[in-house]
Amino acid sequence: MSTFNYTRRDFIKAMGLGMASLVIPKCVNAAQQPKRRRPNIIFIMADDMGYGDLGCYNKKSKIPTPNMDRLAKEGVRFTDAHSPSAVCTPTRYGVLTGRYCWRSRLKRGVLGGYSPCLIDTRRTTVASFLKQHGYATACIGKWHLGLGIAKRTDFSKPLVPGPNALGFDYFFGISASLDMPPYCYIENDRALKQPTRMVEAGQAAKDGWWRKGAISPGFKHVQVLPDLTKKAVAYIDKHAKSLRNSPFFMYFALPAPHCPIAPAPFVKGRSQAGGYGDFVVEVDWTVGEVIKALEHNGLAGNTLLMVTSDNGSPGRTKIKRAPYSIVQVYGHNPSGDMRGIKADIWDGGHREPFIARWPGKISAGTTSDELICLTDLLATCAAIVGAKLPGNAGQDSYNILPALLGTKTDKPIREAIVHHSSIGMFAIRQGKWKLILGRGSGGFTKPNRIKPKPGEPKGQLYDLDKDPAESNNVWVEHPAIVQRLTNLLEKYKKQGHSHRT
Repeated sequence: MSTFNYTRRDFIKAMGLGMASLVIPKCVNAAQQPKRRRPNIIFIMADDMGYGDLGCYNKKSKIPTPNMDRLAKEGVRFTDAHSPSAVCTPTRYGVLTGRYCWRSRLKRGVLGGYSPCLIDTRRTTVASFLKQHGYATACIGKWHLGLGIAKRTDFSKPLVPGPNALGFDYFFGISASLDMPPYCYIENDRALKQPTRMVEAGQAAKDGWWRKGAISPGFKHVQVLPDLTKKAVAYIDKHAKSLRNSPFFMYFALPAPHCPIAPAPFVKGRSQAGGYGDFVVEVDWTVGEVIKALEHNGLAGNTLLMVTSDNGSPGRTKIKRAPYSIVQVYGHNPSGDMRGIKADIWDGGHREPFIARWPGKISAGTTSDELICLTDLLATCAAIVGAKLPGNAGQDSYNILPALLGTKTDKPIREAIVHHSSIGMFAIRQGKWKLILGRGSGGFTKPNRIKPKPGEPKGQLYDLDKDPAESNNVWVEHPAIVQRLTNLLEKYKKQGHSHRT
């Protein structure tokens, strides 16, 4: 498939709406920075982008992703990276806290746009930790971790606690998924425009929709990703001018390609996978704009840039209101060759693309098969700044800096990973073995639960070396492995962390 470059005209066209001025508070503890130059850290996380969407992961992909493919050529591409959950909110909790979300009050499903804040403000986050070590911190994009303390958030009042109370100097974004009301922009702890109007349930394209609810005057779903991209670029530009001597951390959580499928006009028709594919193209454009901003400001050489996704793709489209898989309609599989989709316990629900570039530190064009989890960001950042985490932080976070840098280790970095589906089904992965404590998908694929008949296995066990598609359940053949992994999972639950002891 041919690729293409995005033009400056595309960017200008996408930036149609005027936005509020960007204010970046002064960096905390900047005077305490060590003499060695610490890198800027940017963590870009797409929403519902599948492992098989990127060309660098799937030669059969029908979606051009030149910017993410470029990062893979200039950095490292992980082939066995996983989100801690197969759905949105729990993964975001894990990314920022280094702790599995099933240890919190949220045991299944996701939050809504009016939900209270999920993260305890006393808990260490990636942002609060880096802020203590001289970093300016920004969160731009989809929050989806709750705002305030009321049972139903009142957007006419200050939205506290929120990102600012969890270590972010600056926040600009939306409260939850782009299909969840209220539809409004938030800057720091205030709604920019009150969601005083109502919008009916809508269809952005045949591939996606949004729920009925409150909306701010002038809010347009199709403009959200371009607006957020503008904010991210502006943050990099302003940081380069005013805070060049201090590093920054940007958590850039994209709302795409999650429903509603609303690609900007300038990317429509640029994939061969319908509106969903075009929306992934726009995600790639956003990554490209961040790359350009770093290069323009002379920051690329000292920036660790990571790109990933929060969970697998739902892999669905609609024709005349009837659901079809994207594979059926377009011949493109967002999960690649893996079984399952978003929300499922199978790998299609939580194995993610994960690409990282850090010029001069990460060798270009490398691939790693190290087993990693998105919860590992916190411990890795601690290693980068050369500091220890507090004893009550990052309970499920491992330092993957050796894997990023290509440093050989005597044993795997992680002892194991615990997976979690949308309905709360558990799985644990250690080496080539994956144990699932239940039958069925645990998520969107039907049936999500199967009650075993007498004599049938109670769960699923797969040898991923021999069976990466998780098609041959060998639970009955390996009772010792079933028991060992079950015991390890129970140990992780009881001891409150998943570190080796």
